[in-house]
Amino acid sequence: MNTGDTAFMLIATALVMLMTPGLALFYGGLVRSKNVLATIMQSFICLGIISIIWVVYGYSMSFGPDIGGFVGNLDWMFLKGVGLKPGPYADTIPDLLFCAFQLMFAIITPALITGAFAERMKFTAFMLFTVLWATFVYFPVCHWVWGGGWLGELGALDFAGGTVIHINSGVAALAAAMVIGKRKGWGHEAFHPHNLTMTILGAGLLWFGWFGFNAGSALSAGETAVLAFFTTQVATGAAAISWIVAEWVLQKKPTTLGAASGALAGLVAITPAAGFVTPVSAILIGLVAGVLCYGAVLMKNRLGYDDALDVVGVHGVGGLWGALATGLFATVSVNPAGANGLFYGNPMQFVIQAVGAGAAIAYSLVLTFIILKIVDSVTGLRVSIEDEQQGLDISQHSEIGYSL
Repeated sequence: MNTGDTAFMLIATALVMLMTPGLALFYGGLVRSKNVLATIMQSFICLGIISIIWVVYGYSMSFGPDIGGFVGNLDWMFLKGVGLKPGPYADTIPDLLFCAFQLMFAIITPALITGAFAERMKFTAFMLFTVLWATFVYFPVCHWVWGGGWLGELGALDFAGGTVIHINSGVAALAAAMVIGKRKGWGHEAFHPHNLTMTILGAGLLWFGWFGFNAGSALSAGETAVLAFFTTQVATGAAAISWIVAEWVLQKKPTTLGAASGALAGLVAITPAAGFVTPVSAILIGLVAGVLCYGAVLMKNRLGYDDALDVVGVHGVGGLWGALATGLFATVSVNPAGANGLFYGNPMQFVIQAVGAGAAIAYSLVLTFIILKIVDSVTGLRVSIEDEQQGLDISQHSEIGYSL
């Protein structure tokens, strides 16, 4: 065991944990004031829900001994055999630390989906949905890519979760927005963010935490962690710039929300590629991500689905671009453990990336739809019209965010 790597991964794990409260603030500022606490709560409570089921069976399903390339078995339930010595996934840090690091990824992924159904989902329905979605969607897809499953064996590259986290949650968000339906008044009334200052603070915390997300995925304090750290920064900055330039051209004004959304799009897009591409390639990935995700957000109104906080446009589209871009820009010159992409003479890697992304899209879309229908039949998905008009803070939690 290496104490330097262990110290680095303890810090990286704490940074990724901070991302979920950061996401709560990011989303909380974007909704109307009557729904701020309910929106924050949906992200924050994932820290509790997922932590418990991760120990009971989630880690075993994600990283346990393989069953047919699809999911891990239950040999590691209640973390049986997961101890303080290095394990099969990291040979210089305690096995339990790797487990903790991956737990933070599992926590934030269902929290990302909440932006799609903000301001209208019952809290009881959300709790049940989160348990079922993590169990039947996140854990298997995580195993496919990182736990010895079929996508990892195929050679798909996903350094820190473009397919596992962002495509997966983005597609689930699309299914949720379609099944749950539009907010009352959507398309006829203005739905303005109530506190963009809070959203910018949340974006800053996400950006800060993302260094743990991406650099920590190297699992050691070495060259690959440095590369992932730097590519994360420059891709994010590039995407923030390209997003506001695009809205400056189309809407005549650059906005703080655009800068924050662009930064998030860049973070999402660089995630699968962070440890496999050069800094110059990272800038190109970020520049494309900002414009592409901005366009995807604009398309939401034309397509007629109410993805309240743009999870599909930022995480779904950004994650898909990042996965495909990895197949274009990856090079073994910066990471011999990766592969060369299309632009470095290996077109097959792009095909593999597309197969992985397509499989995650199809699986997440179908399973999420089924889970939502099950939850609807058990608890009902939506609050009543009266509760929605009153606001979820009062109707679901008997609290108010502000007393002015």
